[in-house]
Order: sequence, then structure tokens, then C-alpha cells
Amino acid sequence: MQYNKLGKSELEISEIGLGAMSLVQGHDETNSYIIKHAQELGINYLDTSDLYDKGKNEELIGRLIEGNRDKWILASKVGNKWKEDGSGWDWAPSKAYILKSIDESLSRLKTDYLDLYQLHGGTIEDPFDEIVEAFELLVQQGKIRYYGISSIRPKVFLNYAKNSDIISDMMQYSIFDRRPEKYFPELAESGISVLARGTVAQGLLLKKAAQKYLSYSVHEVLEIQRKVTEISNQLGVANLALALKYPLLHQPVACSVIGIRTREQINSLDMVFDDMKRIKLEDYQELLSGMSEVSY
Repeated sequence: MQYNKLGKSELEISEIGLGAMSLVQGHDETNSYIIKHAQELGINYLDTSDLYDKGKNEELIGRLIEGNRDKWILASKVGNKWKEDGSGWDWAPSKAYILKSIDESLSRLKTDYLDLYQLHGGTIEDPFDEIVEAFELLVQQGKIRYYGISSIRPKVFLNYAKNSDIISDMMQYSIFDRRPEKYFPELAESGISVLARGTVAQGLLLKKAAQKYLSYSVHEVLEIQRKVTEISNQLGVANLALALKYPLLHQPVACSVIGIRTREQINSLDMVFDDMKRIKLEDYQELLSGMSEVSY
């Protein structure tokens, strides 16, 4: 396992991270196996949110890592408030809500601090100064070590990169979705790391049945899948290795985050790290040259 420094922080995170949203409530033995095996593989970045399963995902993580908290770089997110009737959520990025939510998240996660607390979205209409004040206060109080954002909106994440002390931006980024690359130089210049999510493009890079994705037609997805498998066969590596390694070949990406739901999925990572060491950016060039661009 390779480890990368997250932004301007002192955090050293595994190049592959675990997105906890995929864990299934009630599957206790499977979830325990996934967490234990991930740790055995050297994975130390674990990402959740108060939004997932209406807070139950945080509770699940709290139970799974209890007594082993210090082995994990633990991250959660804030900003979305569930409606009273549970029918959906509202965007609530106020200082008061952030300061209230952290205590609830810490209680569910059975810890007294988060390594990374992320604003879960963001718009240009948000009370920017108020939000930053809230995160800075939480750092001072020791409830969080660092803060970041989870956003694909350039005007939003670039504003935070330039005018706050965020250390990271979690954004959708994969072979299929290369939109973030345009903004990587500005993020790198500001010392901001990227946490790449959606790296397997909803499974389309892992031989899932083709379907429309972003602006790609089913036919285009099929052709991309064929070319990825062709590269996989030529190099003798797994499709999963190609999917996870692509983001990591670009600065300032620090981690490819993947959701794991089953024992089979976590076991599929056993040989991936050796495969990833053999993959270079030029291995993707023919594939990328034939792909159309997607815009925000």
C-alpha cells in the first residue's frame, strides 16, 4: 500500500480509501469482515456522512471501529439536514447547524474527534465566512483535526481553495468522468488534495452491463468497456486496478475511494496493489484519445 499526504495536513492516507456508504445495515458479519480485511490490506482512510442512512451509517462505523479508532483516518460530512418526515433533506450550511451536527456525529461514531470534516456540497449563495468560522472553531476545540469540502462545482471549490484552509476536495473522478482535471493545477497550487470518488463509474469499469452514463450513450459505454478490457488483457492486470490507478496518476489526487458491499468485493483488492504498480499513464492514452469530453 502506498500512502500520500493529504493536502497541507500531517495526515498520511492510503491511496485506496473505503467509502462506508456501501455497507449494508444488518449485515454485521460481512461488514466486520470488510473493515478487518481493509485494515489488513493497509487501508486507513474511512469516509462516511451524517446523511447516509439518516445517521445510521455513522453508528455502524462507530461500532465497527470501536477500540480500534486510532488506526483510521476517519472522515465525515455535514451540511444536509433530513426533513422531519424523512422524505428528503434540505441544504443547511449554517454555522449553528455545523456546530450542532459535529457533536451528533461524534456521538454516533463513538469518538471525540474527526480527522477530516467535509462540507457535503456547497453553492455560491452559501454564507461562506460563517461556514469557515464554524470549521475553524471546531479545529480550535479539538473536535476536528482538519476540514475539507465535497464538491464538483468549480466556483465553489475554487473559492474554498483560495480563501480558506481546506486540505481536500472529494469529487467524482474516473476514466469516464475527467472533468476535474481542468482544475487540478489550481488545486495543487493551493495545496489541496483530491479524494476521488466514483472511480469505478458505478461498476461500468468492472464489466457491469452497459448503460447510459453522463453524456455517453450505451454504444459509447460498450466501446469504452471493450477498450478497458483490452488494456487489462494486454497488461495482465485487473480492470479494477486500471480504474483505481487512473486518478492516482494525476496530481493532486491523494486517494481513490471505493465503496465495498460484499466479501467478494473486498477480496478483489488482494492482488490489485501489485497490478497498480505496473500501470502507467501512457497505458491509457489510446483509450482516452478516442473518448468524447464531458462538461459541467
